[in-house]
Amino acid sequence: MPSFFSNKRLIVLLASIIVLGALIGYSIKERKQMSWPEQFAHDTVGLFQYIFNRPAHYVAGFFGTIQDIENTYKENKALKESLSDYARVKQENRDLKHDYQDLKKQMNLSNMPELSDFKKLHALVIGRSNDGWNQVVIVDKGENDGIKSDMAVVTSDGLVGKIGKVSKFTSEVILLTNMEQQNQISAMSNHVYGMVEGYDSKHGTLLFQKIPIKSKVKKGQIVTTSGYSQLFPSGLPIGKITRITTDPYGLTKIAQVQPSANFNDLNHVVIVERSARSAATDSGNK
Repeated sequence: MPSFFSNKRLIVLLASIIVLGALIGYSIKERKQMSWPEQFAHDTVGLFQYIFNRPAHYVAGFFGTIQDIENTYKENKALKESLSDYARVKQENRDLKHDYQDLKKQMNLSNMPELSDFKKLHALVIGRSNDGWNQVVIVDKGENDGIKSDMAVVTSDGLVGKIGKVSKFTSEVILLTNMEQQNQISAMSNHVYGMVEGYDSKHGTLLFQKIPIKSKVKKGQIVTTSGYSQLFPSGLPIGKITRITTDPYGLTKIAQVQPSANFNDLNHVVIVERSARSAATDSGNK
């Protein structure tokens, strides 16, 4: 009997080893299908992962979208500032170029033979009168600079007016377009003489009047200063004839003249005064 029980324990031990080996081999064997407990556990875990992970993804995506919008806003703001700076710099360059060209033209006035007998003083337009855009401008030269009333004021395009009221540091320039204080300028066109006096605001033209009725003046001819007045140099462009009519009595002709100077774009002007030497020469010739 003892021998039997000893053998029995040995048999049970061997059987247990065989079963254990079989279970180990089964567990390490690659399986294509899971058992239903494994499937249940796997699906349950996956469901909970979906329930908790999906909202987390939405929240993360929401905050990510907000961050993207904020970044886009900052980038657009920086771009707009850059474009604004570019536009400002471009406009400044355009203004500087315009001023340079204007000053260059004014400097060329010094070489004009028509102004050889005149003293020339460059001035900057610093304002316009409140009572009319096309009537009076203010320049930064006055009595301290030797400015006096009735001095001629010109630009590279031609005659623009004469000095009116003068203070210590500034002066008024009465433009040719001033209708309150009528300018009278001795002028000529193709050796035909007359007077530029008056301004037609409806057509934006100066009036070249007292032209002899039989004179041959035509549309398109240039009107210049005649030099018969000591105030204005001769040969300065005043404008171009655009229309010719007769006075109400039919005795003289009247020509409408488109001004050579742009009175809406006056930045730099030149004030001229006949030199003392030339004035003395003229007096001696009389």
